[in-house]
Amino acid sequence: MGETAIPSHFDLMWPTLQALKRLGGSGRIEEIVESVVEAEGFTEDQLAVRRRPGDRMTKIEYRLAWARNHLKNIGAIKNSARGVWAITELGRSLDEAETLRRVKEWRAEYNRRYQEKRRRSESDEDEIAQDEIAQVDADEERDWKDVLLDRLMKLTPDAFERLAQRLLREAGFRNVQVLGRSGDGGIDGVGVYRVSLVSFPVYFQCKRWANQVGASAVRDFRGAMSGRGEKGLLITTATFSPAAREEATRDGAPPVDLISGEDLCDLLKEYELGVTTTTRVIEEVQVVEDFFDDL
Repeated sequence: MGETAIPSHFDLMWPTLQALKRLGGSGRIEEIVESVVEAEGFTEDQLAVRRRPGDRMTKIEYRLAWARNHLKNIGAIKNSARGVWAITELGRSLDEAETLRRVKEWRAEYNRRYQEKRRRSESDEDEIAQDEIAQVDADEERDWKDVLLDRLMKLTPDAFERLAQRLLREAGFRNVQVLGRSGDGGIDGVGVYRVSLVSFPVYFQCKRWANQVGASAVRDFRGAMSGRGEKGLLITTATFSPAAREEATRDGAPPVDLISGEDLCDLLKEYELGVTTTTRVIEEVQVVEDFFDDL
């Protein structure tokens, strides 16, 4: 396999099950992806390949989403409304060969029913293409998140810092201030967080990036914090590399909390900052683009 070749979603089903076992039986998408990436030893070149040119989702993330979808279809894993995936009793009992056999059997039955439905239909106008019927969890979850992240990328650096400031205030921080200019490699702001009777400053840095944030960015941020405080928050619209996450919690160094683009979307939704939800039978999430014009 070439350096940038990506395993198929079938090849990633077993690593996904193994990742869930390593995670104690359950995990969020980001945790599952990170565990698989680390275990499979994917190169930086492989991790950089996008699903489509200009797409935020990498090809590995996309194929892992399909892998989860197939495993869910056969009852090997399940997901909660909060986006946590868990391995089932069946999933624990399967070996690699049996997993693949069951998935291919399910797909064959699905294709048979789909073709039968098309034959019965008087018109194909109401039919949905097969590759659109099999919605995967990441596509469903990322529909509104893609819209939101695209909107965040259009913000000016100052506006993105003000958004971070507003988010921290909503989360309970006090005296949140924007200190520096975006892109200077230093501290973008600081807020005071209180736990019971104890208060301490938390410094934050905003990275409105499309590309993955690496370990060097974490080290640089920690260096900028030196002499000011020991609590840091690194906020990005992108993702963090496994090396960055390891660096953030390295022994002997002040810990840096990481908020990825996925986490940021969830937080903006939680605090209703530019995002509204309408609950009918299912929850419909909409991005309120006008909100960001006032930042």
